[in-house]
Amino acid sequence: QVQLVESGGGLVQAGGSLRLSCVVSGDIFKIATMTWYRQAPGKQRELVATITSRESTNYADFVKGRFTIARDNAKNTVYLQMNSLKPEDTAVYYCNLFKSWGQGTQVTVSS
Repeated sequence: QVQLVESGGGLVQAGGSLRLSCVVSGDIFKIATMTWYRQAPGKQRELVATITSRESTNYADFVKGRFTIARDNAKNTVYLQMNSLKPEDTAVYYCNLFKSWGQGTQVTVSS
């Protein structure tokens, strides 16, 4: 059973930055595509960014130029660097590997 554990969320002012981390158990990480999603209150979960095992990345339009996804295979960890945060980025952020999900980490951006 793959386990994913997110961390790094918190409260930040608009324009600030946060870096989320997701540690994954098991060697499957090295060959897996990793994805960050987010879900705001009353809204559907939406894709934020994806990184393949070859480090090809893809971003939702609403984070392009502000967020960066990266991975460290030696640490079984995927990161989401979030800059120029906006109040509308407030959500619970989840990392995903195929059908496995972490517990989520809350990001709150104040105006």
